[in-house]
Amino acid sequence: MAVIAIEDVGAHLAPGQTIAGIDLGTETIGLAVSDLSLRLASPRPVIKRRKFTLDAIALLAALEKDNAAVAVIGLPVNMDGSEGPRVQATRAFVRNMAQKTEMPFVFWDERLSTVAAERALIEMDVSRKKRKERIDSAAASFILQGALDRLTGLRAQQQASGASGEF
Repeated sequence: MAVIAIEDVGAHLAPGQTIAGIDLGTETIGLAVSDLSLRLASPRPVIKRRKFTLDAIALLAALEKDNAAVAVIGLPVNMDGSEGPRVQATRAFVRNMAQKTEMPFVFWDERLSTVAAERALIEMDVSRKKRKERIDSAAASFILQGALDRLTGLRAQQQASGASGEF
């Protein structure tokens, strides 16, 4: 399947399915999952990165466990909007995942998600060591929450216009 727009997520969801959020780090893959109402993101344990095939197996197993139908993956765009090597690596990861799964991916601008996640962990008085372990999953939660909030806005627009939505 590969990549879809956030507006098309509803067409890929069945009742009882969730949406996953992914923060693709160089050493770990942060993961978060929505609740069934698609309103709240919750972090999951990070996946330690080794090589792509092993990473894909671990990620797909985690997504299946949480009954995820769509994955929102953070796109690390530069602050000026340009795309650097990390964006290219993220796009390549999704292209490679498309060979292993039919699950659609949504790219989501993740600018400042790690900064926001770190601030939230500091406010919760999480130690520096534990922050390092949890930062990617916290960032995945921020990425996913942004997408869930957008979906909530889309549902509200559909209801206001009287259109029948797929959510």
